Amino acid sequence: MKTLQIKVIGKVQGVGFRYYTEKRAKQFEIKGFVQNKTDGSVIIEAEGKDSDVRALADWCEKGPSWSRVREVKISELPFVGYDSFEVK
Repeated sequence: MKTLQIKVIGKVQGVGFRYYTEKRAKQFEIKGFVQNKTDGSVIIEAEGKDSDVRALADWCEKGPSWSRVREVKISELPFVGYDSFEVK
């Protein structure tokens, strides 16, 4: 199991990014959360199989069609043990 923090920068708020992320996370059986930040970015904590969290991180490079991703920053976190995936 791997836990990643994924920070997505660009036009990622007001375009459904969090809800599409939730849908992708559930497809990959990833636990954690997605949240808008005050600086206009979206932060994701994703926990699951290494290949699945990497696949989610790869998807974040593009995001939903209305978004305009400028940058994605990824860092590894200690295992948390999330029970589900939620939109905050």
